[in-house]
Amino acid sequence: MAKITLKRNLSLPMMVFYGLGTTIGAGIYALVGEIVNIAGYFAPVSFLVASLLASFTAISFAELSSRFPRAAGASLYVKQAFSFQGLSTLVGLLVITAGLVSAAALVNGFVGYLNQFVGLDRMIAILIVVMLLGAVAAWGIVESVILASLITIIEIGGLMMVVFVSGEGLTILPERWTELVPPADLSSWSMIYFGVILSFYAFIGFEDMVDVAEEVKEVKRNLPLAILLTLGITTVIYMLVIVSAILSLPLTELAASEAPLAKLYEYHTGDKAVIISIIGMLAIINGALIQMIMASRVMYGLASRGQLPALLARVHHRTRTPLIATALTTSFVLILALTGRLASLAEATSIIMLIIFSMVNLSLWRIKKHDPHPQGVKIFPACLPIIGFFVSAFFVLIEVISWLGI
Repeated sequence: MAKITLKRNLSLPMMVFYGLGTTIGAGIYALVGEIVNIAGYFAPVSFLVASLLASFTAISFAELSSRFPRAAGASLYVKQAFSFQGLSTLVGLLVITAGLVSAAALVNGFVGYLNQFVGLDRMIAILIVVMLLGAVAAWGIVESVILASLITIIEIGGLMMVVFVSGEGLTILPERWTELVPPADLSSWSMIYFGVILSFYAFIGFEDMVDVAEEVKEVKRNLPLAILLTLGITTVIYMLVIVSAILSLPLTELAASEAPLAKLYEYHTGDKAVIISIIGMLAIINGALIQMIMASRVMYGLASRGQLPALLARVHHRTRTPLIATALTTSFVLILALTGRLASLAEATSIIMLIIFSMVNLSLWRIKKHDPHPQGVKIFPACLPIIGFFVSAFFVLIEVISWLGI
């Protein structure tokens, strides 16, 4: 009897929506005010610089996904680079941990929003939400990604709605663009620097796309392209939101708001921003779903290569999903969501992901030295993964210093 494997069902548009769903998450709905508070009118520059810095790692993932189009991407890349299975397994476990912790953090965030509408006990709400997400993840990859894509369209629609109602900011941009250009003094660039540190995390998410590589059609072409399109589209959307926001609402009001986009909507329409809050909730839960799918696929990928118990590599004949890996993912997310808190979970996710980014960039640099021009692979300059490594390592250092309170 032939072994049942994952099925290549995901097209390029589906992968772009999958990537946007995990990148354009709840962060942008709350992040704008924080960055404006730090960088003021130079917030768009902070976003642009952060996008540039994220692009180095995105390019590394794009090339590596074309070279090695298999599940458990980061772990596989490290194994190919260093030929050390123990390090490869460790990186794979870090990726899984990041997905589990991130999903748990997002579930906590969602339940916090939900309590504003429905008075459910926190533990009961978490149990219901996690079990529903687990069921969707087990249902089938096409069904899961279609649902995630629909929610992503709603998320982007919510952001575009905010841009539309605050459109005066964009119409006066030709007159006020000089206010957004920083002078060459140290204090302005210091503001931008701290804005970049915060903005960088709004672009994290593209790395999850490589973990469904074995379910992508024409993977060597579509997956790298989807990663780069995701980062490009995300940057355009973020710039539209931040520019329209800072040019149409007083900076003090924007920076002081815990829900800046809702504040912007209410300021321009005079209506309660209930719909924006609901879309924010959908953004949160969409991110949790994608993280759970990612974690289960990394478990599958590691197990299929003998780095985790073979049981986790079993694929159900009907759903064509790794049901045991998905069930284990759901169980861990439930435990973490019940025992952890949003801030600590989110902080842990950031440090783990940046360590993974550092390892992936270093892996591509080493792989390029041994195999510089493989056939049928889009090759990028060798300097890019080195820059990506130093950028990621720098952010790891910043996170550790912050974590230790130094």
